[in-house]
Amino acid sequence: MKIMSLNAWGGVLHDKFVAFLGEADPDVLCLQEVIRTPGAERDWLVYRDGDHVLDQRANFFDEVCRALPRHAAYFCPAARGALWDDAREVASFWGLATFVRTSFTVIGQAQGFVHGDFSPHGYGDHPRPRNAHAVRLYDAALDRTVSIAHMHGLRDLRGKMDTPERLAQAQRFLALSDQVSDADDIRVLCGDFNVEPDSETLALMREQGFTELVTRHASQGTRTSLYQKPGRFADYLLVDQPEKVLDFDVVRHPEVSDHCPLIVKI
Repeated sequence: MKIMSLNAWGGVLHDKFVAFLGEADPDVLCLQEVIRTPGAERDWLVYRDGDHVLDQRANFFDEVCRALPRHAAYFCPAARGALWDDAREVASFWGLATFVRTSFTVIGQAQGFVHGDFSPHGYGDHPRPRNAHAVRLYDAALDRTVSIAHMHGLRDLRGKMDTPERLAQAQRFLALSDQVSDADDIRVLCGDFNVEPDSETLALMREQGFTELVTRHASQGTRTSLYQKPGRFADYLLVDQPEKVLDFDVVRHPEVSDHCPLIVKI
């Protein structure tokens, strides 16, 4: 089973991303920063947050669905806020998405908020709501169950330091994974956690029996050349049975986001 986790950056590099998706061919794809805009008249809209202005692919979720026709798709919105078509405001959903190849059977799932709650009338002030999604899969070929959970950790404008909110977020994320998982499952935690390698978040996950793979394999971090700020770590992938890992990679080329895809084979 090949599992990929990536902050998709709202589909900014849409064409490169779709091409890479065909090459990578993951069995399970965990995406953060996914846009869905029902009824959008244009392929591209604009996100504005003060001085931060970014093109966004209006129906990125639906386009990934078309690129993965043999996957079941799940969209988990965290907020409904404004994107812009020139001067016209367009209501758009923003959140997570999970794609599971249909040769694997989804036998359990849960989604919930690890920080805040769903915001239906705007993205709100930072730190904004953050959610998570967990799925439990039956792998008939190997007669085993695998549980995978991913989240997009809250952004704090002060930086990626430990905060009580981030610790509470990690506790809620683990509880969501526990809700779906069984004792015999191979368990995977992944996503853009928005924390440093020495964070309380990762320490808590290690205490719960998970092995973190990124810092063991990627001293350069998980950000691409498109990310110009300091702090190169944001994305992580952890497993509770490291002996089941066949391969792990932080993909640096091609660049399909300002984050690197994380790919694990179990």
